[in-house]
Amino acid sequence: MPRLYPIDRYRDIGVIAHIDAGKTTVSERILFYTGMAHKIGEVHEGTTIMDWMEQERERGITITSAATTCFWTPRGLPHEKKNEYRLNLIDTPGHIDFTAEVQRSLRVLDGAVVVFDGVSGVEPQSETVWRQADKFKVPRICFINKMDRMGASFENGLESIYQKLTPNAVAMQIPIGKEENFAGVIDLLLMKALRFEGDFGQNIKEEPIPEDLKEEAEEWRKKMVEKISAEDDKLLEKYLAGSEPSADELRAALRQAVLNYKLVPVFCGSALKNKGVQPVLDAVCYYLPSPVDLPPVKGIDPKTGKEIERKADDAESFAALAFKIAADPYVGTLTFFRVYSGTLAAGSYVLNISTGEKERIGRILRMHADEREEVTEVYAGDIAATVGLKNTKTGNTL
Repeated sequence: MPRLYPIDRYRDIGVIAHIDAGKTTVSERILFYTGMAHKIGEVHEGTTIMDWMEQERERGITITSAATTCFWTPRGLPHEKKNEYRLNLIDTPGHIDFTAEVQRSLRVLDGAVVVFDGVSGVEPQSETVWRQADKFKVPRICFINKMDRMGASFENGLESIYQKLTPNAVAMQIPIGKEENFAGVIDLLLMKALRFEGDFGQNIKEEPIPEDLKEEAEEWRKKMVEKISAEDDKLLEKYLAGSEPSADELRAALRQAVLNYKLVPVFCGSALKNKGVQPVLDAVCYYLPSPVDLPPVKGIDPKTGKEIERKADDAESFAALAFKIAADPYVGTLTFFRVYSGTLAAGSYVLNISTGEKERIGRILRMHADEREEVTEVYAGDIAATVGLKNTKTGNTL
């Protein structure tokens, strides 16, 4: 079975946050919007949005599953297969107690969305997880959530990121309206106001920026353009010569800066009120790395004891990391693994380097928002689960 999505359109990401910053709500909305786009893309008779909501109870289980695969086409691109990105959403534990669990989930992430509470800003636990992400070199984007809450402030949230985490944060949006009057966001890259309409905020309406916010938006945009241009010599030259870089040029330069840990784009919204989540999904596609954007993984050759490298390539030898073991009421024990190189077919044998034992791979499953799909083969960059591994533990290399 050939690979359906090119590896450069994979995004293996996690949502990380301080407890109560709204991580679960953000993850739920990501699954909701991506699943819904998929449903709208293939309307089967009678599958309307409402019965999708009824399944949410069932989805309650899957959301906590270790990894969920979903699909997203960034706004402005035609809704075609060739523009679609495959997102593997990896669940990270909410409690950051320097546990091995968090370190392991950060190890299998290629990029992260860090969620902050719009009222509290950066909290102690956010600092801990940020340092962990630094250690594992995980490129990230920020989402300041709960903008509709009393006392929420985008400026204060951003300031606390500058002060406590990184001076390299760059605001890509500003909110329209404050607290209970929060009504949408201004996209500083395209200089458009975005409002989220429909029962679940699924219809994004682009409008001209309101008159009373024009000046403020211009100031914020200037800061954004300066910060992005400073990371790209050609763009900087153009900017200093008085010529305005295009949205595409800014996007390309920002992508490189994010991949090199030089800049962290910041977005805002209210996941609970269904405002601002889709632009974050667009940003995941535009700025976070695919498996091929990252350096090859290093490991030890069990035969020689020497360090070897594996590139994110289907043609390389198979290498994967088991990062979570979960009990599933339907199929028994699931071992979730991330494929770093090569391919794996159901029914084949793998060597568990950590134990020296061979294990047979039975069924291979992929989790989607509301169903599990059995697949015959997985490829480099994939995240999947297998049933029936007897002696494989979390953290073992296959």
